[in-house]
Amino acid sequence: MDKDVDVEEVARLTAGLAGADLANIINEGALLAGRKSQKTVKQKDLFESVERALAGLAKKSRRINPREKKIVAYHESGHALLAETTIGAKKVSKVSIVPRGLAALGYTLNKPEENRFMMQKHELWAEVDVLLGGRAAEEVFIGEISTGAGNDLERATDIIKSMVQTYGMSDIAGLMVLEKSRQSFLGGVQQAPREYSEKMAENMDEFIKSSLQERYKTVLTRLEEYRGAIEDMVALLYKKENITGEEVREILISFEEENNMESKVDNTFDEISEELKVDASMIDKSQAKSDEK
Repeated sequence: MDKDVDVEEVARLTAGLAGADLANIINEGALLAGRKSQKTVKQKDLFESVERALAGLAKKSRRINPREKKIVAYHESGHALLAETTIGAKKVSKVSIVPRGLAALGYTLNKPEENRFMMQKHELWAEVDVLLGGRAAEEVFIGEISTGAGNDLERATDIIKSMVQTYGMSDIAGLMVLEKSRQSFLGGVQQAPREYSEKMAENMDEFIKSSLQERYKTVLTRLEEYRGAIEDMVALLYKKENITGEEVREILISFEEENNMESKVDNTFDEISEELKVDASMIDKSQAKSDEK
């Protein structure tokens, strides 16, 4: 391992992965270094192996036409903007317009700073906003939407559906659990038969539809607000094809300073920290009352 390898940065990128996945990433990094006749595994080798594990092999031979490249650049920039300016969203590690895997023409890699085993309500809404950012960017900057947002819309819909059916995070069903999964004999997950009324189903469909529309309007407003920053991000993507999370944040902060805007990038972690402090103080007060008894 090269002495300049930042193990903590690699750990942040691989938060939540199992030990076997990490072993495969290290082995892949060693293979990449060997192909270049290096004596040590460098940081860029590990980063490339992480990307291969998460997004698939880079398809540099896959040529996309200039029109599609432009759409992908704006699409991924939209994801990156919302990830960096939305409280509770996972921060950007890298944005790329290099095709990877079987279908991805570009991708935005955003990983949590630490291992997470649960998500709060505001974090789920943040994830929905980030997923909608790509399609919204196409509408704002291209003037027409493409098929590229299909998977994003599916995932956003599933998140809101789970909030209603499983997590009790809406007034539609209150604390009722509408969707239960059961383990099958062979270890897979089977969906249980629907155990709620047609009226409940209609209310849930309407809630999901209206929530997506409401979040989408918010995302469109954010994109219009940061229009110049998106253009700068796209220009850099055209030049380099790959940009880091730090470069994304530099573009956004510079844009905010030039336009005398209150920084949403800087305040994201601060506001979350304040929320955690409030929660901690409430726990302390509760514990103090318990001790008094």
